[in-house]
Amino acid sequence: MRFQKRSPDRVNVYLDDRFAFGLPAIEAAKLRVGQTLEDHDVERLRTLDVEQKAYDRAVRFLAYRPRSEAEVRSRLVRSGADPAVIEAVIGRLKAQSYLDDEEFARFWVEGRQRFNPRSAVALRQELRRKGVADSTIAPAVAELDGVAAAYEAARSRALRLSSLAEGDPILFRRKMSDFLLRRGFDYEVVREVVARLMRELADGEAQTL
Repeated sequence: MRFQKRSPDRVNVYLDDRFAFGLPAIEAAKLRVGQTLEDHDVERLRTLDVEQKAYDRAVRFLAYRPRSEAEVRSRLVRSGADPAVIEAVIGRLKAQSYLDDEEFARFWVEGRQRFNPRSAVALRQELRRKGVADSTIAPAVAELDGVAAAYEAARSRALRLSSLAEGDPILFRRKMSDFLLRRGFDYEVVREVVARLMRELADGEAQTL
């Protein structure tokens, strides 16, 4: 057995002086030089190596940001992992709380509302595209205040168009309405928010937008 140069936490295992497979060092420590391995033992260890590589790949994928279960599955499928390996990795990630669609849905909604507000309709569509079930999406968007989200989404844009609000209020209203409608807000919410923004700009409250 020899430690891998590029992955010091992994060990290359040799059988009859020929490379057989790699293993995590913690698993390799259970073996000893001169130990006799039956065919089923070799197959089990090779499967363990394949699963560990797929697991490591999934963890790296999750390191950038939380992912839905469907995203991780898709990534592993594209990497060529077998269905049985994928199920083993998904089960392991869930057991370790690295993969949780409920937490992912909350993360997605909170992130959108903080940095790029969307309507509940738009958020549902985004989460569905990420493979999240409707039953999981529902509680994540249940407390969403559509009017507050639309206002947050529109206020910086309204400030940039403040001169238009004074010079051509009809065009301002149309531009702002189109902007919010594209983000999935319904007409009633859009009408209310655009009217509020126009009032605030007219009252000289632009600095608070």
